[in-house]
Amino acid sequence: MDLHSIEPHSILDARGLTCPMPLLRTKKTLKGVPVGEVLEIWGTDPGSKNDIPHFGGKNGNTFLGFYDDDAEGYTRYFIRKG
Repeated sequence: MDLHSIEPHSILDARGLTCPMPLLRTKKTLKGVPVGEVLEIWGTDPGSKNDIPHFGGKNGNTFLGFYDDDAEGYTRYFIRKG
């Protein structure tokens, strides 16, 4: 799957937030995403590279992956709501 071509249902801007806030915001925002749709998370906290993939594959959700958007200076994560 090409992560660059995903069109998310919604985007969570967690840039500038530090642990545990990106993960807490991700959990809260994902509750409002319809089943089958994708949430994209923008983050700058290095700890999120462990936290979000680990959380993203739980509770029937699917963690699709992440990549560093070097041009923009943050990481993009993708979770499909299960």
